[in-house]
Amino acid sequence: MKHIDEEKINRLIQLPQCSRSEFDAIIEKSKNLQRLTTEESAKLLAVKDKELIDIIYSTAKYVKDTIYGKRVVLFVPLYINNICVNECQYCSFCKNNKVTIRKKLTIDEIKEQTRILLERGHKRILMLSSESANEDDDIEYFVKAIEAIYSVSVGKNKVKRINVNLAPLSVENFKKLKKAGIGTYQIFQETYHEETYRKLHGKGPKSDPDNRLDAIDRAFKAGIDDIGIGPLYGLYDYKFETLAMFEHIAYLEKEFGLGPHVVSVPRLEPAYGSEISQSKKYAFTDDEFKQMVAVIRLSVPYTGIIISTRETAEMRNELLNLGVSQISAESRVSPGGYERLDDHNAVKDVQFKLNDQRSIEEVIADLVAYGYMPSFCAACYRRERTGKVFMSIAKPGNIKSKCDINALVTFKEYLEDFAAPEVKKHGYKLIEEKLAQMPETDKNVVLKFFEDIDKGIRDEYV
Repeated sequence: MKHIDEEKINRLIQLPQCSRSEFDAIIEKSKNLQRLTTEESAKLLAVKDKELIDIIYSTAKYVKDTIYGKRVVLFVPLYINNICVNECQYCSFCKNNKVTIRKKLTIDEIKEQTRILLERGHKRILMLSSESANEDDDIEYFVKAIEAIYSVSVGKNKVKRINVNLAPLSVENFKKLKKAGIGTYQIFQETYHEETYRKLHGKGPKSDPDNRLDAIDRAFKAGIDDIGIGPLYGLYDYKFETLAMFEHIAYLEKEFGLGPHVVSVPRLEPAYGSEISQSKKYAFTDDEFKQMVAVIRLSVPYTGIIISTRETAEMRNELLNLGVSQISAESRVSPGGYERLDDHNAVKDVQFKLNDQRSIEEVIADLVAYGYMPSFCAACYRRERTGKVFMSIAKPGNIKSKCDINALVTFKEYLEDFAAPEVKKHGYKLIEEKLAQMPETDKNVVLKFFEDIDKGIRDEYV
């Protein structure tokens, strides 16, 4: 597989725990918000001493809070199609899976799903779709879907930004996607281990691992400068996947001067009709998972880390202190899933089992209880603070001020328009605490926006 030196990665996996002096030097480098090398990251993954792991944890929290502040961005996935031509053995959307109920949403159905989400307070959408045999048909459908989502309004509220998780495209079709107004283009390599990749992906466009890896290159060449990557943990050894991802990032930084805006860390969950998804061969413990997430935060300090509803509510709450900066809420992983508020795992059109089915209000209540500011911010996309511009602000920790302001403004909008009385009460208490900690200039900006919100104005940002 291009850019992935498996021999090097396997050698790094075998590294013993480093000396205390070497460990301290790596931690100090992280506290200075500097990127770690793949070898330095491997040494942190190898740490087994509990005292040192606790230092990794506390440093990950420090790095995340220093760069992004104590805020967590919320988004919701919107699946528009699960009719797929690929044969991914771990996915219920696999072409050969006869159990899954298939559905491709019409444009009117996409608008209705968007309306449901807006009514519940969602403002940031991650649009996902399966892949057909004709890329040109796909891009036409994607662009119309994006236009449909942006066209919907509920009272004063509209979707602020659509990020997408879609199959690889040509440069020309990526340009169409950018013109449609997307934020981040996200694609998972699934596994960076070539033998495993080819074994798990039979027929279909997805069977070529290098085409999938090169999708990020083509997106950059098309002018999409906010991208998201990640493996699906559980298909192969988690240390190999993590270090291979770091090597992929290093290649992107060298080739394009730019790494990923976000990294996702999904773990394999059971899927209807898939025996592979039930396998525990490459499972790893929750403690190993937490250490891995913290090491990702230290290795790539500027990137956002996303945790999905594959994880339990308890695990997701724990990971807030280990560097996570974005979470999904109230997810439904099937086309049309937001029309049902029942147990989503009981429906046979879902992509995988969910472990956190809390409502958006319950997620927000927990965030507030832990002292984290919920954010629906999409300001950077609209202010063209993306790509290298964003990185120039984020890497030295200068994006935090804007993150804090926009989080407070978007959270007040949520409290005014959607929150139940109890959530509203605790939410405003948290806002008062955050305002008291802000520099006077930033506080004055926020208070001016608050006045406008009270007048009925929405969607202001810096």
